[in-house]
Amino acid sequence: MTAPLGQGVRTERRGDAWWVTLDRPDRANAFDEPMRRAIIAALDEGAASGAAATVLTGAGRSFCAGGLLEDIASATHPEIRALYFGSLELFEAIRNHPLPVVAAVNGPAVGGGVELVGACDLAVAAEHAWFSMNSVRVGSAPVLGGTGVLALAMGEKHAREAMMLGGRHTAADAMARGWVNRVVPRDDLEAEVGSIVVELAKASPRSLEIAKMSANVWWNMSRHSMVAGLEALVRSFSSGDLHEGAQALLERREPQFRMAAT
Repeated sequence: MTAPLGQGVRTERRGDAWWVTLDRPDRANAFDEPMRRAIIAALDEGAASGAAATVLTGAGRSFCAGGLLEDIASATHPEIRALYFGSLELFEAIRNHPLPVVAAVNGPAVGGGVELVGACDLAVAAEHAWFSMNSVRVGSAPVLGGTGVLALAMGEKHAREAMMLGGRHTAADAMARGWVNRVVPRDDLEAEVGSIVVELAKASPRSLEIAKMSANVWWNMSRHSMVAGLEALVRSFSSGDLHEGAQALLERREPQFRMAAT
């Protein structure tokens, strides 16, 4: 049975998997502060559920579009700080979750949504899904994984291209670059994730947790850079780039960053 957790999150036990669904398809499952807290609460529920793994996916046609742009477009300094550092708290909750977390990428992952995939232990993408680290095009920067952990996965030059040009990458390209483990047809996504969970359920839960925590070495080494990047983004908020980028995206026009900064 699916249980609505509130604030745009649903949970469900399917066999050995604890499914957490981002349930705001009207905004491409972008998360605001209440939704972010609900996702962390859902992870906590999963840790106590007796499941072998947690699966994170999105409702509707999208996986996740990162932070909610409507909030960014009208945010104050304290709200921006809460949004950025709240995202770090969410990603660290995934990294420190005692169960393996599998991203079932059912559709586009954009901006912070790509970094959300990167925070998960494993990722399976539907072949129609696509990925775009478009942060610099909305006056932000992908400092929560895009500049560190994902760069380790795909290589520095590929990472710089993805984060500086902000282009769109197919699921097949994402797998070739090391962003995801497997790509399957849309209708096979749940079954493929289920097959991974079956294998995870054969392992010692304690050994999996130890392996996961040990494998966090690169994430932990990158944390200082993440915090420094977040502080820089918060300080740069007064430039107007973030407001302009968010507003331009909402209005479906090209941003005028140099004009906004003058």
